[in-house]
Amino acid sequence: MGRYKAIDIARWFIFRNCEDVNNGEDERMTLLKLLKLLYYAEGCSLALDKGSLFDEKIVAWEHGPVVEEVWRSFDNAYDLHTDESEMVKSLSKIRGEDKELLEDVYSVFGKYSASGLRNKTHAESPWLDATSGGRKFNSEISRQSIVEYFKENYVKN
Repeated sequence: MGRYKAIDIARWFIFRNCEDVNNGEDERMTLLKLLKLLYYAEGCSLALDKGSLFDEKIVAWEHGPVVEEVWRSFDNAYDLHTDESEMVKSLSKIRGEDKELLEDVYSVFGKYSASGLRNKTHAESPWLDATSGGRKFNSEISRQSIVEYFKENYVKN
């Protein structure tokens, strides 16, 4: 069972990106990039045997893995503005060890552009398997395929 709602994790990434933007270290995050960071955060959490960060399905869309609830929350907007009070609520829910995980995910995968992350996910077996090699979309990407792939490719024991 997930520890958070996916939107709470999304808001953490938006907040973290705003810090970098304010320091002149990054550009504003796009929805495409945010959705890919959620996928990588979930994969790393599962591969590290920490369980799911969130319960919402991860679906294989044409441009990569998507958490539809988060996509709908931002209504496919380019600007990822979120209400300040909602941001504060979301940030206060995330525990210390999970903040460390999210920071690690952001430092590794956040350096990629949105299109770079899209291309990266398109070369990975969870998305490829769910889309039958990029031929069919909107299938759920199984947590099992994510954990197996991430344990083999990202988390070295």
